[in-house]
Amino acid sequence: MTAIDINSDVGESFGRWHLGDDAAIFESVSSANVACGFHAGDPSTLAQTCRDAVAAGVTIGAHVSYRDLAGFGRRFVDCTASELADDILYQIGALDAFARAAGARVRYVKPHGALYNAVVAHEAHAQAVVDAIQAYDDSLPVLGLPGAVVLKKAESQGLRGIVEAFADRAYNADGTLVSRREKDAVLEDNDTITANMIRLAKAGVLIARDGTEIHVDAASICVHGDNPHAVATAAAVRRALEDAGIEIRSFV
Repeated sequence: MTAIDINSDVGESFGRWHLGDDAAIFESVSSANVACGFHAGDPSTLAQTCRDAVAAGVTIGAHVSYRDLAGFGRRFVDCTASELADDILYQIGALDAFARAAGARVRYVKPHGALYNAVVAHEAHAQAVVDAIQAYDDSLPVLGLPGAVVLKKAESQGLRGIVEAFADRAYNADGTLVSRREKDAVLEDNDTITANMIRLAKAGVLIARDGTEIHVDAASICVHGDNPHAVATAAAVRRALEDAGIEIRSFV
């Protein structure tokens, strides 16, 4: 691999409540997963985030979620596929309005939190994500875990599925993410993180927490923006990859 994308979750502040340092993150990433108001983000936050992303030359993606503002989108919502598709279509359209006002547009879609984990295997909700994207703009790629049902459904319907890996999360042997409810689910040691990401970029391998080798053909690496060490981690990952001869650029 000679190039890879780095993405981060941004735009997650709400009113007077602030989360993350988006401006600093934009110095290291090539793509921005911008909250769309359903798990985080208010209109002014979304507008400013899009302007800042454009100024930094960072690609804008829609970080769509279950309707769960109180739970930060980390709780499964047992809604119908039709309701979910409408919610996702609403979110993409809202963020795209702000992106266009800033001189850009939404270039991809990434589910957030519980929705991201659900569409690894949940057939109906994975289909809802794909249906919403197809209804809005079938040129938009969708990000997901390797082997996720949502990626398979996207590709079967002519959409582009993008496999991503997580720099700051621990993996189970089956390639899923260790639940945040479990100890050591979030990685904090930058030496470990950067070594993992260099191995991923050069060999296509991630190491699960039990030592299992997971083979992943990832086009993008995620660093979570709400992690207290996110800015330092993103900078360390970018620097390590570039030092290893890997170019950082958006997948779109």
